[in-house]
Amino acid sequence: MQSKKLFVFAALLIVASMLLAACQPAAAPAEAVAEKKVLNLNMGPGDIPTLDPALATDTSSNQIIELITVGLTRQNEVTTDVEPGMATSWSMADDGVTYTFTLREDVPWVKYDAVSGEVVQVMDCEGNPRMVTAQDFVYGMLRTLAPATASDYAYVLAFALKGGAEYNAGTLVDVATGEVIEDPETFEGESAPIGPEVVAVKAIDNKTVEMTFNEPAVFNLNIAGMWVAHAMPAFQIDGDDCTEAKGDRWTETGFNVSYGPYALKEWVHDSYITLVKNPFWPGQDNIPQAKIDEITWKMLDEVPAYSEYEAGTLDIAAVPLADIDRVKADPTLSKELVIAPDLCTYYYGFNTTAPVVNDVRVRRALSFAVDRQSLIDNVTKGGQEPAGWFSRPGLAGAPTREEYPDLGAKFDPEYAKAQLQEYLDETGQTVADLDISLMFNTGSGHQKIAEAIQAMWKENLGLDVKLVNQEWKVYLETIKGEETPQIWRLGWCQDYPDANNFIREVLAVGGSANTAKDGVPFGGVTWKNEKFEQGVLDAAREQDPDKRTQMYADLEQLITVEDAIMIPIYWYTRVSTTKPYVERTFSVLGGLEHMEKWDIKK
Repeated sequence: MQSKKLFVFAALLIVASMLLAACQPAAAPAEAVAEKKVLNLNMGPGDIPTLDPALATDTSSNQIIELITVGLTRQNEVTTDVEPGMATSWSMADDGVTYTFTLREDVPWVKYDAVSGEVVQVMDCEGNPRMVTAQDFVYGMLRTLAPATASDYAYVLAFALKGGAEYNAGTLVDVATGEVIEDPETFEGESAPIGPEVVAVKAIDNKTVEMTFNEPAVFNLNIAGMWVAHAMPAFQIDGDDCTEAKGDRWTETGFNVSYGPYALKEWVHDSYITLVKNPFWPGQDNIPQAKIDEITWKMLDEVPAYSEYEAGTLDIAAVPLADIDRVKADPTLSKELVIAPDLCTYYYGFNTTAPVVNDVRVRRALSFAVDRQSLIDNVTKGGQEPAGWFSRPGLAGAPTREEYPDLGAKFDPEYAKAQLQEYLDETGQTVADLDISLMFNTGSGHQKIAEAIQAMWKENLGLDVKLVNQEWKVYLETIKGEETPQIWRLGWCQDYPDANNFIREVLAVGGSANTAKDGVPFGGVTWKNEKFEQGVLDAAREQDPDKRTQMYADLEQLITVEDAIMIPIYWYTRVSTTKPYVERTFSVLGGLEHMEKWDIKK
C-alpha cells in the first residue's frame, strides 16, 4: 500500500492493540444488553494523513478507509483472491476489457450521531435513506481522476481505464470540434480541458457499473476494488438541494458519511481515532456484520505502545526490535507472539539528481555494502527475508530466488569498495569529502535499522552518513518536495498481488505512485530509463506467465544493479503479540486487516 500503495510508511508499526467498554450497539435489541466489545489498537506515531479515498496513499489511511467503505470487489486478506465487495457478481465481455458489475441494493450511507450516540442512516431531500448506488462509484472514480483533486494515486485508474489518462492529464481539446489538440502551443482556436465523459466508466442504472479497461490485464478486477475506485458521497462533498457542501471537511468528525462494516465516531488528530459498528451494513459471507462494537487506534511509537500491551491496556501490539529476544524467551509473551508473512518490501530510495548519489557507482556501493542477512539476524530478528530486488516473491510475475539465484543486489563489500573507489579516483575526492544523509520517518524500529546500516557503510566503505528523521505526515511531504533527501526510507505493500503493482506503479515515470504533478517521480526517484518505461508496459500486457516473470526479472536487474535507483533491504514479516481472548486473522495485505471478522471472547 506507498502503496499501493499503498505507501507502507509505518513499515514496522503494524496494526495493534485493543480494550473493552460497555454500551449497547445501535442495532441490537433492547433486551439483549451485553458488555460492549472494544478494541484498542495502535496505528503508530503521527497522525493519519487522510480518510479521503481519492487522496489516500498509505496503510494507516487505508486501514480506516477499508473498514468504513467497500469496493466493487475485495481482496481476501489471507489468500489474496478476488471476492465480492459491493458487487454481488460481474461479467467480462468478449473484448476482454469491458466489465459489468451488479451491486447489492440494500446498503445505505450512514453517519455517527454524537447526540444519540448511534449510527444513523443519511436521509435524502425527500426524507428517504440515501442508498449506495452505481452513480456513487462512478463519481468516486471520476473524482479521483479529476485534475483538481490532485490525487497521488490517480495514476492507477489513469493507466487502467480507457480515457482515464487523458482526463487526469487535463488534455486539451478543440471546443469547436471536440478533437484532441496535438500541439497546444501553436493552436489558435478556443480550447478546453477534456471532460470526464471521456472516461470509460458509467452507471447503466442504480445497481450496474460498467468499466472498460485499456488492456486485458490479469489484475483488472483487483483495480476495480481499490480504494480510489470506492463509492464517494457527492451529496456530502459537493452538496445538493438539502445538504451543504462540506468540501475537504467531509472526512472529519461529524461530517464523515460511509457505508462499510464500521463508521467514524471520532478523530482527534495526532491522538486517536475511533470507529463504531455500522448496524446498517447488511453483511455477507466474506464481509460479515462486525462482531466488535468499537475500535480505537492510538498514535504511539511502538515502544510505549508495547509497554501498554504488557500493562494490559492494549490487546495487540507490534513487538519493538529491542524486545524481540525478550518476548521470545518470556513464557507468556512467547505464546502470544506471531510472526506472520506479508507481501511488502522495506527499501531505501535514492534522489538520483542529488549530489554524490547522482553517480550510479556510489549508489551501487551503498547497496552492495549492506549485509541484509546480518541486519535480520541481529536487528530485526523477525524472520524477514533479505531482499535482492523489489517485487516480493509470491506475487504474480515476481521472480523467485530459486529461479533467479544471481538476480539483484547482494552483500559484496569488495565490489562496493571498488565501485566507490572508482568514483573517488575520477572526481579527485576522498571518503571524508562526501556529504551523504539518510532520512527516515520517526520510529524506534526505523532508527535501529538506519543505525545498523549506517555502521555497515562506515565499516565497509569508510563513509560517515548522517541520519535524519521526521514525523510521518511531515516526512511524506518532505520526500515528495523540492528538497528530497539523498537517501530516504519507504516500504511498499501490495495493493493487489502482482509484480506490476510494485515495478510499474512505484517507479514508472509515465504514471505511478512516485510521479508528482510536474512529472518528477515522487520520493526522489528522479530517474527515467526508456528501456524500463517500455518494459513495464510490455510486462503488464504479457499473458504468458513464464515470459512475464523473465521480463520482470530483467526490470529488477535494471533498477537494483544496472541503474541502482534503490536499495532493497528485506521482505517483510509482521511481528506482534495478541492477547489470547482476541480471535483474529493475520492479513498479508500490508497490514490491512479485515477486522469485521474479528471477535473478543473472554
